[in-house]
Amino acid sequence: MGDTLEFNEIYQEVKGSWNDGRLRFSKQNVVYKSSKTGKVDSIPAGELNLAQWRRVCLGHGIKLSTSGGHVYKYDGFRDTDFEKISEFFKANYKLELTEKDMCVKGWNWGTAKFSGPLLSFDINDNTAFEIPLSNVSQCATGKNEVTLEFHQNDDTEVSLMEVRFYVPPSQADERQDPVEAFAQNVLSKADVIQATGDAVCIFKELQCLTPRGRYDIRIYPTFLHLHGKTFDYKIPYTTVLRLFLLPHKDQRQMFFVISLDPPIKQGQTRYHFLILLFSKEEDISLTLNMSEEDVERRFEGKLSKNMSGSLYEMVSRVMKALVNRKITVPGNFQGHSGAQCITCSYKASSGLLYPLERGFIYVHKPPVHLRFEEISCVNFARGTTTTRSFDFEIETKQGNQYTFSSIEREEYGKLFDFVNAKKLNIKNRGFKEGMKGKIDEYSDSDDDQHDAYLERMKAEGKIREEGNDSDDSDSGSDESFNPGEEDDDIAEEYDSKASASNSSDEGDESEDESAKKKKAKKAKVVKEKKEKKPRKEKKKQKDTGGPKRPMSAYMLWLNSSRERIKSENPGISITEISKKAGEMWRQLGKDEKEEWEGKAGEAKRQYDKAKKEYNESGGGSSSVSKKDSRKSGGKKEEKKRKSAGGDKDRERGGGNESFKSKEFIETSEESSSDSDHKSKSKRKK
Repeated sequence: MGDTLEFNEIYQEVKGSWNDGRLRFSKQNVVYKSSKTGKVDSIPAGELNLAQWRRVCLGHGIKLSTSGGHVYKYDGFRDTDFEKISEFFKANYKLELTEKDMCVKGWNWGTAKFSGPLLSFDINDNTAFEIPLSNVSQCATGKNEVTLEFHQNDDTEVSLMEVRFYVPPSQADERQDPVEAFAQNVLSKADVIQATGDAVCIFKELQCLTPRGRYDIRIYPTFLHLHGKTFDYKIPYTTVLRLFLLPHKDQRQMFFVISLDPPIKQGQTRYHFLILLFSKEEDISLTLNMSEEDVERRFEGKLSKNMSGSLYEMVSRVMKALVNRKITVPGNFQGHSGAQCITCSYKASSGLLYPLERGFIYVHKPPVHLRFEEISCVNFARGTTTTRSFDFEIETKQGNQYTFSSIEREEYGKLFDFVNAKKLNIKNRGFKEGMKGKIDEYSDSDDDQHDAYLERMKAEGKIREEGNDSDDSDSGSDESFNPGEEDDDIAEEYDSKASASNSSDEGDESEDESAKKKKAKKAKVVKEKKEKKPRKEKKKQKDTGGPKRPMSAYMLWLNSSRERIKSENPGISITEISKKAGEMWRQLGKDEKEEWEGKAGEAKRQYDKAKKEYNESGGGSSSVSKKDSRKSGGKKEEKKRKSAGGDKDRERGGGNESFKSKEFIETSEESSSDSDHKSKSKRKK
């Protein structure tokens, strides 16, 4: 047996949803990495004290408990995996993997046991279900009843909202109420945010980009409180995934980005990122609301009671100490202007794209963070509007595509080198040599260690220079839409190989050929115009006097049910009414739908009858003929005005005929006679 065991597609339950990932057992630790968030759980082998093998909904699962009271559950194993995992645990962890049966009787009467962060409901010493107390958002008590409310997860189709336990009165110990004892056990491990005590420190009027506004940030030992004029948010530190400190392109401001999972909510809007904007020139003196002994014991030298410096440095320093996570900063990338970011547009807004050591992050609207390990390929696409810019497309392994457009052409070389050095797959180019090298798939994506790739860039310096030269030579061909045909035309008119002793006949032939080409081109333009004319004539005009078309069965039902939907869902918007109505219509029985289809059929018959009577009375044709007569009459009046204006111009020009030369008069008479001849021929046609 090897030193490690690895399993793919292992699932971890997070607030009612299954997140897949990779699990590795090694001699030193157990490591699980989520594919969705990139978060890494590492359990030291010395802390494991319990391992259970259970039959669950996704095949088989493992429940691991540590000496610190933490419980980890992983599902998605096969029945054949039990033997090799059991042998590995005995050999390396000195721990026996025991089989534990779950109770599937469906009884609702049993014993509630509190073991660490779990509440298990047992029936005859077999567990029926377990509730992670960290998912509990509120606990309410009644006479003999305890109600548990849970945090809602937006990623799940169905969420568990509450569970009620009936606690019978106990006669053994009358001094303690069993209901209150049950509630206290739940609240001691529940994720209930209670703003008790004083804040560690307060930052006043910080500029926040998402959610937009100015907020007072109050730092508590277990959560972060954003207090604004309209909204308040309480963010537990356990929901913070990553911290970013990013310099603005103008070198005068700094972004501090906090990645959250689950996100904070404002109505139907979800904010996965909290983005603060600071000025580098703004300083602050900070005093923590703790004694020096408590600061030293709690933060172990990371913070001191009295601190001073730039505002963004103080905020990031305090957050790093409380959240206990690394702060990710831009790596070695430098753009054309020397900045560590690239100006671009995502969707409809302009922002900044930061190439990091282990991913890309875009700020600020909407913020996007893409890790290298979830990127399938990237593509450099030509800009749609101008050749002075290009698009950078990123496609993830889940099939999502992100397009960052309007990037300046000068940034292409720097960004291409960065993508090459990070060994990302470039679309329509395949993998380069060495791009399939072994990557540590269990490393944390927010690690701030820099990759050493400067030597590789120097070795490819000559290749990049040649590539830049070829790009400059190709720029001329990018500007022309059809370069092949233009080159042929130039060769005919200005042929450098043509001899100087060409006869005049050859010159005449070339002139005739060029004239023919021009005529051919003009003919094509005329044909296109002729094809467009009949389309305008074919447009049907609406008949406003005719009967209205009948409604469908769904529209008849919607008109009768709209008020009922509004009363059942107060404050619902117009678009939500249509969605709700569509769901209700699909759930209607066959008999009810036949009733409304019968009404729609009756309305259709009445419409056909009214339409027939209307057409027989000549209503539709008369209205159309009136409109046509108005249009034709207007055209005749316009022609008369034009002809009258032309006669006046001729009369005005007649005074200057005595000063014209004989040749000019003759040519003008010939041209006028030609025009008269053409007008007569048109009238005959």
